[in-house]
Amino acid sequence: MKVQYGDACLSLQQVYEWTRKFMNAISSVTDSPRPGQAHCVVTPEAIAAVEAIVKENRRIAVNEIAAHLDMSHGSEHHIVHDKK
Repeated sequence: MKVQYGDACLSLQQVYEWTRKFMNAISSVTDSPRPGQAHCVVTPEAIAAVEAIVKENRRIAVNEIAAHLDMSHGSEHHIVHDKK
């Protein structure tokens, strides 16, 4: 397979790992949530607070909003850019 696919080929270890997972009835190879993994929690209150700050000053930086509301840069960015 390495000759055919080159560097895009899965390692033998990865093939064994996926085979073991499928034999144990795990049908997805994506990472499952872990206890220490960060979560993006966007509440209606946080959305309202960000909107109020942006309405006051449209030229405010993302980092300034995150610092002012004591939230992560990622959560604030999600509210400003991905809110539909």
